[in-house]
Amino acid sequence: MKYYLFASLLFLWVCASQQQQQQILVPEKLVVQNPCVSKQTCGECIQTPTCAWCSQPNFGNGTRVKRCFQPEGTERSKFQCKREHIVNPDNVYTVLHAKQLTKAREGYESVQVHPQRVSLKLRIAEAYRFTMDYAQAEDYPVDLYYLMDLSKSMEDDKDKLSELGDLLAQAMQNITSNFRLGFGSFVDKVVMPYVSTVPKNLEQPCTGCAAPYGYHNVMSLSQDTSRFAGEVKKAAVSGNLDAPEGGFDAIMQAVVCREQIGWREKARRLLVFSTDAGFHYAGDGKLGGIVKPNDGECHIDEFGKYTHSTLQDYPSISQVNLKVKQNAINVIFAVTANQINIYDKLKDNIEGASAGTLSEDSSNVVDLVRDQYNKISSSVEIKDNATSAVKVTYYSSCLTPGPLKQTSKCDGLKVGTKVSFVVEIEVTSCPKDRKEWNQILHIYPVGINESLIVDLEMLCDCPCENPGNPGFKQNAKECSYSGTYKCGVCECDDSHFGRKCECNSENAHGTKDLTSSCRPDNYTTVDCSGRGSCVCGVCECEARQNPDEHISGPFCECDNFSCDRHNGLLCAGADHGTCVCGTCQCNAGWTGKACDCKISQDTCIPPGGGEICSGKGSCECGVCKCHEDPEKGRYFGRYCEKCNTCTGRCNEFKECVQCQVYKTGSFDEEECMQNCSFVPSVVDVVEADEDKDEYLCRFYDEDDCRFAYVYAWDENGKIVVRAQEQRDCPPQIYILGKFELFHINVVLFYTFFSRFSD
Repeated sequence: MKYYLFASLLFLWVCASQQQQQQILVPEKLVVQNPCVSKQTCGECIQTPTCAWCSQPNFGNGTRVKRCFQPEGTERSKFQCKREHIVNPDNVYTVLHAKQLTKAREGYESVQVHPQRVSLKLRIAEAYRFTMDYAQAEDYPVDLYYLMDLSKSMEDDKDKLSELGDLLAQAMQNITSNFRLGFGSFVDKVVMPYVSTVPKNLEQPCTGCAAPYGYHNVMSLSQDTSRFAGEVKKAAVSGNLDAPEGGFDAIMQAVVCREQIGWREKARRLLVFSTDAGFHYAGDGKLGGIVKPNDGECHIDEFGKYTHSTLQDYPSISQVNLKVKQNAINVIFAVTANQINIYDKLKDNIEGASAGTLSEDSSNVVDLVRDQYNKISSSVEIKDNATSAVKVTYYSSCLTPGPLKQTSKCDGLKVGTKVSFVVEIEVTSCPKDRKEWNQILHIYPVGINESLIVDLEMLCDCPCENPGNPGFKQNAKECSYSGTYKCGVCECDDSHFGRKCECNSENAHGTKDLTSSCRPDNYTTVDCSGRGSCVCGVCECEARQNPDEHISGPFCECDNFSCDRHNGLLCAGADHGTCVCGTCQCNAGWTGKACDCKISQDTCIPPGGGEICSGKGSCECGVCKCHEDPEKGRYFGRYCEKCNTCTGRCNEFKECVQCQVYKTGSFDEEECMQNCSFVPSVVDVVEADEDKDEYLCRFYDEDDCRFAYVYAWDENGKIVVRAQEQRDCPPQIYILGKFELFHINVVLFYTFFSRFSD
């Protein structure tokens, strides 16, 4: 009997100890498993994924139940909020306008984007996906405006273009029967130091030249393409002083003066920009005393002349890009070989632009325009005008059967080929300005004046938080007539606080026991989780020495500093995730306890495309883990592209290095220019840096000389090559042939013998 009594007491003591431990662990455990517990208003609650709010009056009958809960958890079954009082909005997607994709036919409007308008009600941090289709219409109208530099150095180009005008029109009419052609020219601002202001030079800056001017719209877009050659031939060249030209002024006017140029709403718009020189941009106008910024507006008079050339500065690159995007125009930079590098970089900063090399006299202009148009029309790139609070991601398999991959661009399209994109929209946070909770989002193919319009409504608050709703009461009895009753909870005025606004400065330290409201349950004996003070039944959480660290929650059970870290950074840094209630909430594209693992496998795909980790490894957290081959050994390199017996892409770049650096190999000069997409830099001694994933290549050429180079990729995925300046060649040995040596010996012997005989 004594033994049984002792065992019973021991059992009760163990249970009491476990209960005491549980008292302290409950809040922390609850927060880690449930992110809803710290949300104190309906708006905060529904902005948290998986959370719902109970707006039921007197919910819990006086118990300390949490109104923000997980509907799929145990809380609803335990406290049973009535269904009609649960605020748990769903994402709602509605198609408003969806004409089917159609081919262009005479008298009918073509449709290249489907659907055309949708409505989306979206909760915060809950991504929603839907499908958008694109197909290039058959015989789609094309407007081509040829904008030409008519400074003196382009005289032979102008003459050649006038001869090729009919061929250019014919080439484009083979693509579409609905084609229009226009022509404009430019020189530069008629002020010093761009143009000589000596009176005689203002009339004739060079022999046979016309007076200088900024920009002239010579011929608006017209179906009378035969007129084009005549207008080009009549246009006179002019002259200026400095090397760069005023091309940006001309581009801006040609883009924004839609009526004067004649751009059509439903047409592929091409602006061919032809020059052999660089360009002035924003800020250069100060050299001529012009300080007023470019306003991006149309300033063409009745004669087609740009009237504000000397009144306002050149536009910036970003201004040109903005206007090109707004007007859905594809700019084609047709420039000479000495300028292609700078315009190749410029096109990367202007949406939908491309660049091609013009021959010295522009004789290849027809082929260049046709080729660039084919490149533009055979690919589609989807973009949008989303604000910082909205993240839009695109997925497609393009024309290849298989799983979706993250991409906004598909190539290899033909007329009528349909390609589908899965559009994923996520609202990352609610803007501070309520007006921005409703936005109109445009998703469009670059260079096409059609778009998918998304009427986006961000679900940032609850209906019962707004006047006019039954759940909203001002100066409410439920709030001691000192606050507003919203969705079942009180929002107190400035002079009151407490769950029912029952406290003010006079009774904050009164005798009434309200400390039970500062504990999450009846088992916990610690107020405010031991990290705050209970004042009038409300927890006031303690402040941290670090101003960026905060303790929060109705029971001070949450904080933003105790999450997992990676490389010493909380949640691997702000770019990766945010610490909420002791748990990392990862940003889109990241996962893991510390948000240190990349979801996307794009960083494991070699530049230029290919298999993940070159098919020789697996992608883990965005980094390749290379496999080992029984024959070749372990693979290594950023993309597992290297092994001790692998040649990598050395053979691919060999001929281009030979022809460009050493003037050897099988490529002649023309083949070298056509086939080589990179220009090697030359160094005295070439060495590979393994840490930068550089690949060392060595070869012997036809002269038995050894040459070496290194290739790698830059941060933009472009190939970079460094080649050794001098080849290592064997020493030249000059050896006389046996016959010549024998002949010399005979002559010397005969001479010596003749003298001796004498």
